[in-house]
Amino acid sequence: MVSEMDSRRAWFVEKLWGNGTGLKAIVVGQVLSLLVTCTGLTSSMLARNGIDAPTTQSLFNYLLLTAVYGSMLLYRRKEVQIAWYWYLLLAFFDVEANYLAVKAYQYTAITSVMLLDCWTIPCVLVLTWLVLGTRYERYHFVGVAICVAGLVMVIFSDVHAQDRSSGGSNVLLGDILVLGASMLYAVSNVSEEFVVKKVDQVEFLAHVGFFGAIISACQLVVLELDEVKAIHWNVSSIAPFVGFALSCFGFSSLVPWLLQISGSAMLNLSLLTSDMWAVAVRALGFHESVDSLYFVAFALVAAGLLVYTLSGEPSPSSEGILAAPRKKYTQIDQVEKPAEPSAGGQLSHLQIIGNEQPNPNDRGSSKLTSASV
Repeated sequence: MVSEMDSRRAWFVEKLWGNGTGLKAIVVGQVLSLLVTCTGLTSSMLARNGIDAPTTQSLFNYLLLTAVYGSMLLYRRKEVQIAWYWYLLLAFFDVEANYLAVKAYQYTAITSVMLLDCWTIPCVLVLTWLVLGTRYERYHFVGVAICVAGLVMVIFSDVHAQDRSSGGSNVLLGDILVLGASMLYAVSNVSEEFVVKKVDQVEFLAHVGFFGAIISACQLVVLELDEVKAIHWNVSSIAPFVGFALSCFGFSSLVPWLLQISGSAMLNLSLLTSDMWAVAVRALGFHESVDSLYFVAFALVAAGLLVYTLSGEPSPSSEGILAAPRKKYTQIDQVEKPAEPSAGGQLSHLQIIGNEQPNPNDRGSSKLTSASV
């Protein structure tokens, strides 16, 4: 009996502290959840002040990413491993997802935004299964179901009933914007998971920050220039912008680390508690009453996260792109590591990222290759 208890305890500790999902992933996930709560609160503050400039809010975040991680990338002087236009596309998804999510605060309540944002979870599960070849165990889905059940329970709490009664200028439009943002976030999260696991975190953040700043600046000029000119810049308007930018920067910096040790599904499950942290902040900071269902819902989400964690890290299938080591991006020096002839006497085929072909006359260059299987 003692040995059986010891083995179960060892299994529990290994699952919770081992590689992949574990207690460290849960802790980082809750830090990210708190940062999301901060972005929601600061966006609500701007909306209450009559400021409708979601692109401007995101622009400051992308400028911070460019300044910090762009400087790191230039200092390292490593060759870029993914073609620039892929980063441009990923930045576009990220910018528009942030735009739709922040824009929704102008039409609906903060809790409605956070509740509908859970649509990202099924989107992520489908995309990681189809694109990355991730295979989930039965208990992974049990954990997801428990988390979502806890979130649904919050809908019936008095806090959310009061929130919904306050409504918004156009609740239906706000809900549609949130659902659209959720799908774009799913695409962005899955793409980022692939990049940070197979390429480089700093390269990703630097390029998404750079292209995101360009896209945001262009979108600001087209859509929000008059709104920005009409803003009365004082402490009450500047502080939410600064808080939003710092929260987004912290979130963007920590997300790749969680994606490396776990995955997109664990990330989005962890963010479910952002709604509950928002209720806690409103109760402690604004002295609002909290329904007893809130505590039950929080316990359910915590239990769901624990079940998902103890189920182990979802494993990629043998056909998935994350499970193919020969497809991992590597830097190949054309001089020091010339291509070896294959058994048939012909050179092995190399697929160049961005469809670039190696230049035999450029002997000092290095090309990113992905050996075809």
